[in-house]
Amino acid sequence: MKNSFPKFLMLAGMTIWSVFCFAAKPVYVSPQGNDSGNGSLKHPFLTLEKARDAIREKRLSGAEESFTILLREGDYHFRQTVEFSRQDKNLVIAPYKNEKVRFTGGVFIDPANAKPVVGSSKEEIFPLANRNSILMVNLRELGITDYGEIKQVGFGHPLLPSWMELFVNGTPGHLSRWPNNSTVPIGTILNAGSIASEGDNGNVGGKFTYHGNRPSAWKSLNDIWIFGYFHYGWADDVVKLASIDTIGKTFTTIHPHLYGFFSGKSWNAWYAYNIPEEIDEPGEYCIDREDGILYFFNPGNIEKLEISMLEKPFISIAKSSGITVQGITFECSRGIGVEMKSAENCLLNNCVFRNLGSFAVNIADEKEGQVGKNNRIENCSISQTGAGGIKLSGGNRKTLEAAENHVCNCIISNYNRINQTYCPGVQIAGVGNHISHCEIFDAPHFAIQLSGNDHLIEYNNIHDVCKVTDDVGALYYGRNPSERGHLVRYNYFHHISDVHSSSAVYHDDGACGMMVFGNIFYKAGSKPVLIGGGSDNPYINNIFIDCPLAIHIDNRLQAYDWAKPWVEPGNLFEQRLNEINHRQPPYSTRYPELAKYWDDNPAFPKRNVVDKNVFVRTAKIIKGKKEWLEYSENNFVTQDNPGFENEKEENFRIKKSSEIFTKVPGFQSIPFEKIGPKKD
Repeated sequence: MKNSFPKFLMLAGMTIWSVFCFAAKPVYVSPQGNDSGNGSLKHPFLTLEKARDAIREKRLSGAEESFTILLREGDYHFRQTVEFSRQDKNLVIAPYKNEKVRFTGGVFIDPANAKPVVGSSKEEIFPLANRNSILMVNLRELGITDYGEIKQVGFGHPLLPSWMELFVNGTPGHLSRWPNNSTVPIGTILNAGSIASEGDNGNVGGKFTYHGNRPSAWKSLNDIWIFGYFHYGWADDVVKLASIDTIGKTFTTIHPHLYGFFSGKSWNAWYAYNIPEEIDEPGEYCIDREDGILYFFNPGNIEKLEISMLEKPFISIAKSSGITVQGITFECSRGIGVEMKSAENCLLNNCVFRNLGSFAVNIADEKEGQVGKNNRIENCSISQTGAGGIKLSGGNRKTLEAAENHVCNCIISNYNRINQTYCPGVQIAGVGNHISHCEIFDAPHFAIQLSGNDHLIEYNNIHDVCKVTDDVGALYYGRNPSERGHLVRYNYFHHISDVHSSSAVYHDDGACGMMVFGNIFYKAGSKPVLIGGGSDNPYINNIFIDCPLAIHIDNRLQAYDWAKPWVEPGNLFEQRLNEINHRQPPYSTRYPELAKYWDDNPAFPKRNVVDKNVFVRTAKIIKGKKEWLEYSENNFVTQDNPGFENEKEENFRIKKSSEIFTKVPGFQSIPFEKIGPKKD
């Protein structure tokens, strides 16, 4: 694999450890250290802050060389963010001799403090059948009083730190819920509540019926919350219950839902949580905030109990340059793992981010600050986050100055533990950023959410996403015609649920300007490609396999009442084009078609070229009018294996003898063997 470390580490023939040895005298930190020490191997510091400050002092004394902070094995407990600023540069933070280093934002609880609820004054809270399996920890007696706040999360709500979470043996628990592993259809809507999307800001909750008798057993009614897709299948929400009428079998909520409560669609369903009586299987917990008591189901063989406390990032890198953080595990916090703001040439390498309450990493530019450039996240693993994986931004949209920030060779999975929509594996924004050689999977909604300009998305393995939601895309962007210049190539989109309306690549609501070249779409949703009224989205040299439909295109900006106003004078699209002065350079020269956007019938889809693609066992190739697509004669449709190396094992590399090369003149072989994380 190409060496991606900053130049001051790139010494030929040397391992990372040998580079450290030849760098300036390292500063050492240890969980058993002391900040009154001198930072040597024998007398290490206790905290990362002290090591940073010691290096700052050396720089003030005239030291210009690079520095290393070497961390001895163990757990480092963070109560606040360690901040690196402009004065911090050319610095490596890494384990000593590859020892195991873990940054935690949590507090350990001795399992001996977990007492049986049976025989206590609290046992009557719980059903008799479950009491013997429930343990309790008096957090207040341990001096722990910050339990976080259970709050509305989901579509339309600000992304905030999570509440306190429990981790048993390193596995995240969840607030006790019913049903445990399914949802319940929303019954009859008796009151849709205030509908803010229609201008009703009365803040009146909704009321709907439920089926069954389970809620009749709930005694603790003062802090029950309901999660659901209360109207649209792409807008999750959490609302607090005001009351339960067990006679009429109705829920009344305190909070309204943005689009009003609705029933009848397959996704219109709910589950209730934060219910002490429903602690009935491993992983479930609940906190009595008044008495300061944690209750949880006893899984047996408890080796480690930990609760999340830290709400801020572990590390913040702002306007710094040449900082590398590698080989560290970040876990058990309520917020983001690491943030970079207007930084340059900084690297997160070979790190693990898990069990966090929000995103793992946020790379962006400070507001009105400099454009940070060439920052990279490489060889990292991200899983079990409360929200998404990585926020990747940077660059100047007014000048189209690119940031060239890069996520590469990362595995991002099992995210959206708390926030289920619009918190993707990678949220890419700004100008000129890259996602390559990643594997992104196991999520209810997006893999990649895109905005901005000139992004490159290549060699990624994206699968098993869009598992729950409706009207969704694994790669999604839309509703801004100035956001263009993207190249999506050599990606493998596969095994995307087709239960609802789902796509691999979704150009939503007039989205334009994305070249899609050399990708493979295998069982990639109900409509692998959806072009929602936009233009300049060519599909060239792609392969579609076992899809019910390949490409859906519509003219929603002409035909749909809810979309037509966007292209009317003074409305949404004009506002967004005026923001970047689309008739003037750099936009008019970078994207000549954009300068004449209003003169070119913007509501009509055009220049969506479909050329040199292969469709294998695809039931329907195009849904939409022919005049909305430029479908060439060079596309190849077949019901047979056209020459894949091993289709049975999903090896879609094309043999040199494949008929594709004769049926589609000029077809370029897709480097299937290079897709996904690099193996060297």
